Amino acid sequence: MVLKSNHHLKFFLLTGILSLLVILLSCLLPSTIHADIWKILLFLAISSYLVGVTSIWLLKGSTENLIQVKMLGMVIRLIASLSFIGIMVFMGTENILVFVVDFFILFLFYLVFDIYTFLANLRPISK
Repeated sequence: MVLKSNHHLKFFLLTGILSLLVILLSCLLPSTIHADIWKILLFLAISSYLVGVTSIWLLKGSTENLIQVKMLGMVIRLIASLSFIGIMVFMGTENILVFVVDFFILFLFYLVFDIYTFLANLRPISK
C-alpha cells in the first residue's frame, strides 16, 4: 500500500486534515482560533517536514544513530518553535494566550505524528 510506506503522503494528509479542522473550528468556535493560525500552521508544517526529511536522509546513511538523529530533530524543532513564538510575541501579536495554546495544540499534533512514524519504523530498522 502506498500510504503505509510514503512518509511524504502521510505528512501532507495530516496537514490537510489539520487545515480542515482549523476551518471547522473557526466556523464553530471562532473565539478559540487565533487570527494568525495560518502562520502557525504553515510554520509547523514547514519545520516538521524539513526535520522529518532531514532525519530520514540522515538515517539512510547510518541506522545505528537512530536515537541521536531523532533527539537532534526534536531539539531543533523545539528551538525553532520557541524562536517563532518569541518573534511573534515581540512583533506584537494580540491575544497571546490563545496564540500559544493554538500553537502548542498544533505542535503536539505534529509531534505525535513524528513519534508515530518513529515507532512504526523501529521494527524495519532493527532487522
